[in-house]
Amino acid sequence: MIRQAKGKTPRRPPKKPSSNEKDPVGVYCRVRPLGVENGECCIEVISSTTIQLHAPEGFKTNRNGEYKETQYSFKKVFGVSVSQIELFEHVAKPLVDDVIHGKNGLLFTYGVTGSGKTFTMTGSPGQGGLLPRALDMLFNSVGPYQAKRYVFKTDDKNGMDVQSEVDALLERQRRENNLPVSKVTSSRQKLDPEIADMITPEEAYKADGVDEDSCYSVFVSYIEIYNNYIYDLLEEIQEDAIKPKPPQSKNLREDQSHNMYVAGCMEVEVKSAEEAFQVFWRGQKKRKVANTRLNRESSRSHSVFIIKLAQAPLDADGDNILQDKNQVTVSQLCLVDLAGSERTGRTGAEGTRIREAGNINQSLLNLRTCIEILRENQMCGTNKMVPYRDSKITHLFKNYFDGEGKVRMIVCVNPKADDYEETLLVMRFAEMTQEVEVARPVDRPIYGFTPGRRHRNQAFKEELSCKLEERGGPVDRDMSSVINQLAHSLPPLPSAEVMDPHDDLTLPRLIEALQNRHRIRQMMIEEYNKSANNLKSALQELDNNLISKDNYIHEQNAKLVEKDKIIQTNRADIERLEKKTKMQEHKIDILQKTTKIYEDDKRSMQQELETRDQRLQRELSEKRRMEQRMHGVVSDTQLKWEKECERRVNAMQLEMQNKLWVKDEKLKQLKAIVTESKTPGRPDPTPRQTQPKRPSKEERLAAKRSASPPPPTTTPVRPLHRRSRSAGGEKWVDHKPPSSLDLGTVLQPVIPNAIQVSAPNEKALSKCDRYVLTHQEVASDGEIQTKLIKGEVMKTRGGGQAVQFTDIETLKQELTTIPSRKRRSSEGAPANGDQSDGAWTDVETRCSVAVGMRAGSNMGPGLEHHGITKRRKP
Repeated sequence: MIRQAKGKTPRRPPKKPSSNEKDPVGVYCRVRPLGVENGECCIEVISSTTIQLHAPEGFKTNRNGEYKETQYSFKKVFGVSVSQIELFEHVAKPLVDDVIHGKNGLLFTYGVTGSGKTFTMTGSPGQGGLLPRALDMLFNSVGPYQAKRYVFKTDDKNGMDVQSEVDALLERQRRENNLPVSKVTSSRQKLDPEIADMITPEEAYKADGVDEDSCYSVFVSYIEIYNNYIYDLLEEIQEDAIKPKPPQSKNLREDQSHNMYVAGCMEVEVKSAEEAFQVFWRGQKKRKVANTRLNRESSRSHSVFIIKLAQAPLDADGDNILQDKNQVTVSQLCLVDLAGSERTGRTGAEGTRIREAGNINQSLLNLRTCIEILRENQMCGTNKMVPYRDSKITHLFKNYFDGEGKVRMIVCVNPKADDYEETLLVMRFAEMTQEVEVARPVDRPIYGFTPGRRHRNQAFKEELSCKLEERGGPVDRDMSSVINQLAHSLPPLPSAEVMDPHDDLTLPRLIEALQNRHRIRQMMIEEYNKSANNLKSALQELDNNLISKDNYIHEQNAKLVEKDKIIQTNRADIERLEKKTKMQEHKIDILQKTTKIYEDDKRSMQQELETRDQRLQRELSEKRRMEQRMHGVVSDTQLKWEKECERRVNAMQLEMQNKLWVKDEKLKQLKAIVTESKTPGRPDPTPRQTQPKRPSKEERLAAKRSASPPPPTTTPVRPLHRRSRSAGGEKWVDHKPPSSLDLGTVLQPVIPNAIQVSAPNEKALSKCDRYVLTHQEVASDGEIQTKLIKGEVMKTRGGGQAVQFTDIETLKQELTTIPSRKRRSSEGAPANGDQSDGAWTDVETRCSVAVGMRAGSNMGPGLEHHGITKRRKP
């Protein structure tokens, strides 16, 4: 039966500590040995608390170009010769003591990549780090007082429940039955003692002042924060080779005491340091690592290993655990291995590595921002909000900076000169972190029972065993059952109460009963003696038989001694081979990780190569399309310019032919006038000096548009009959507005094979090659003139038609008058010898007078003019 004391106080501490005392964040510095021999070193250890940074050669830090040397102070500086055990004794041992006494603790390593953070936290065979030493010290202290498995049970809300030993036994049996046979047999085997290779028995520590009237249970969990997502490294995922499933990220939650925890994180109950370290190593194999230029196994995520200790007091008798949830105290120690800050230019990161490095640097930058704001609030009295929620690493541990436990930081630095700039930033951050103060946690006393209950119960059992041994009773664990059996075999005693002094029956009855019990006792002694004699005789016979076998036994013993020697030799070989096997397994794990990293890099590079190939194919196809498009544009432009050149050449030829024809006409008329003037009986005509008519504006515009480089010097030949190109199969769109008037001029345009429209439309343009627009307007002299605006129909890329105007032809009716020829007076007549020569010197002037017609405008191809110019007399 479990008893609970009345009036006991809850063991859960209040949220806000009543003490106003604060302690600064403990910052330690550890210097890694210089890896390269004869390399330049930029860090010098001045004392046990101070280091000095020397700027490397070629790095100027002030305006004068001089080297600057800076000193930084820490709580303690550990040089290259400091061992792992000394580091644990100064930094982690006080935190383990606090966890055993119900206080929380946070320890994290900080530094650039390749500075030795993982080695400080985990260590290597023969040089165990902080984590395995903390586990060893914890189990050395509370190991004898651990509760049975499954007595403490997590409630998935960052709390602990206590169940009875019967329920715990049933749960153990149920879980063992649910496990496969292979796992049950492997779990019952002895665990692989990897931690024994890291910690020697001489280096073991044990905490003082452990409460022996409480029962303890240890739970561990292991998570990583990768790309600002939380993943459980201990979660068992069924691997599917065909379609593997990625791990699911976890979320942060807040419990009833406003403490942050990872919801759904797997917490494993462990009963020894070896088992705990084996669980840690199982999760360590799943952690994200990568190979960079600065580190072969660079951590790509922040890892958090949480050691949770649950303790509950025993009842008043010191036998059972109190099943009261309010009496359970839960304390935890968080060991954080932060990923190193890095520059992608130095690490040569590409693709996924760049994204990982950016997330790592962003989370570390947010940690620095939180520390800066905390320092400013404490030193300047401000009340700025600390951005804990900007990253998961700060949001998870915000309770520690608010006073839920001690905070310790180990700054790991690499003394090589290449890391000087990054180391300088790390030192500045460490110097600022030391100025942040965290509230000191309050002690958690235990009330309600007198201490030493377990010792008193143990002492009572030992005293009872000694008394039974002195009396010759059984000393084994079934002592009570044997005593009860002997007591029930004797006859019961009658009632020995004497109520009357004259009672003569009670005493004789009691005497008789005692005599019977004495007689039975004598009989039992006789039977015991007989059995003892029989046993002695049997033993004597056995001794006699054994004496004859002594010689044989001695011979066998000699052989066994020889076998023992062989066995000892084999054991030594087995131990040596086991150590060698462990080393090989460790190397195999490293090679497997490296192979996985190379495979991931190969896969990413293949994906990148495929992406680039696709991009190249797209660029090539785009280039081909552009080439085809440009070829099309070039061919269209070439065809257009060929047509334009042909049009200009034809226009120039026509213009030259017209000019030649005009000159021929002028010469013919001149010849006719000369011939007529020399006819006898007729007087010589008096030439009329007139100026040639100036071309109109439309004629000048048409001449400018048809201007082109001078044609080759060939003698134009006036054709007897000019045939238009429309006869060759070209179709025209004759656009005549309904308002045009018929002037009745002699030169009339005739357009064969034309479609006459009053308004242009797409259907008519699609069937024709040329276009002419008839336009009428009043000229400056009051006459109506007709303009024929001509163009070419071209197909557009969109499937439509467009008209490009190329020529304008102007038709105008004019009346020309020829002056009457009179004889010259004899006063102004020259001499007979010079009369004909002097009268016909100005041929052009006389041609302009003689020719009373307009030669006409430039008529483009496709139009024919039938008729002649009439000469009218007044």
